[in-house]
Amino acid sequence: MELRLNTGYKQILFMALPISLAMLVPQINFITNNIFLGMLGEQELASAGITGVYYLIFAVIGNGLNNGLQALIARRAGQNLPKEIGRLFYNGVWVALTIAALGIAATYLFAPMVMRAFIHDAAIADQVINFLLIRIWGLPFLYLYVMRNALLVGTNQTRFLVWGTLAEALVNIGLDYTMIFGHFGFPAIGFNGAAYASIMAEASGLFVIYAVIRIKGIHKSFAFFEQTKVDFSVIKLILTISAPLIVQFAISIMSWEYFYILVEHHGPRALAISNTMRNIFGLFGIFCWAFAATTNTMVSNIIGQGRTDEVMPLIRRVVRMSLGISFLIFIILNLIPEWFLSFYSQGDEFIAEAVPIVRIVSIALLMMSFGTIWLNAVTGTGNSRINLMIELVTIVIYVVYVYVVLEYLNLSVAWGWGSEWVYWLSMFSMAFFYMKSGKWKGKTI
Repeated sequence: MELRLNTGYKQILFMALPISLAMLVPQINFITNNIFLGMLGEQELASAGITGVYYLIFAVIGNGLNNGLQALIARRAGQNLPKEIGRLFYNGVWVALTIAALGIAATYLFAPMVMRAFIHDAAIADQVINFLLIRIWGLPFLYLYVMRNALLVGTNQTRFLVWGTLAEALVNIGLDYTMIFGHFGFPAIGFNGAAYASIMAEASGLFVIYAVIRIKGIHKSFAFFEQTKVDFSVIKLILTISAPLIVQFAISIMSWEYFYILVEHHGPRALAISNTMRNIFGLFGIFCWAFAATTNTMVSNIIGQGRTDEVMPLIRRVVRMSLGISFLIFIILNLIPEWFLSFYSQGDEFIAEAVPIVRIVSIALLMMSFGTIWLNAVTGTGNSRINLMIELVTIVIYVVYVYVVLEYLNLSVAWGWGSEWVYWLSMFSMAFFYMKSGKWKGKTI
């Protein structure tokens, strides 16, 4: 098995396209949930915005762990140390399960109090709380599921990603239809039906991807079953690299939850529209995130090979590809925004209010297409504390902006979504100048 990577356009595409497909399927799941819930009414679509972002906070904590572990695995791959990859993966699983347990406990202890304190509409608050106390039980499945990302992406085996995500999509769509509306002999659970469906879908995806890993013999290449006990020195290494990324991702999405709570103060319509914007952002942002994951892995891999002089040319190649695809998406979104919005069954007035925000989001996608590449290049160098510092500065700017615009000045939600421009430009500028400085050279992990 060849673990060392090249840096040409072909290698970039070979890694990024399967990652894109693997990311596309969960986004389809999420959008399907919202389309079905939108059929129940505007309140349900509005509530789904808050529940979705809340769960996303914990999902991106898993992504932070995944990105740190992915950088470590890619570095060992570049050093051609397969057994060390097995040690990293085995201990990473235990870290993931511990964090999942803490997430479940935190939700039961604090989520009801926080939601009732900040959501003005009592009906929406109760609906959100009841949903979250069910949905949060998907965390262990989700965290173990993203561990496969770190392994397969970090070892250049992205072609296997699609199987688990395809299984998850089929189960989620089928169970959404069955449990929300009550078909095939099942009772109509309504809003909470989406929570049960999502948990079972994540469990299905987890089962399938680990079956693939075993059937393909991937576990043998990295000596998984030679690991019989937890190695705290490895856990310390994983947490040293991943902890800043976990905090970075968590505060990023927490600030987004804060944004949604402020939007809720503008009424259910504004919240429902913002939820559809997140769907659009999530669906069309997958290509940016796929190229970002590719950047993380390839930067770490070639540094592990001692080829640091190739890092900057590699980043520029990835940026060109990411920006090119995002520009095509930008054109499509601005030509037919009404078509995308029509799927949510909310009527012409809803669509008319949402179209200007789609145009703002489309520009934000262009900014994300290069901003997230440069940030993940920093991750690939192993300097995750720099990632955290960049995120902290960016979040302070972001939160001040959304508070002033949405709460203090009470401007429209369209102005609120301008915060995405502020966010990505701030993040890009700091990551870009750090990489240009060359201070990352010589970092060992």
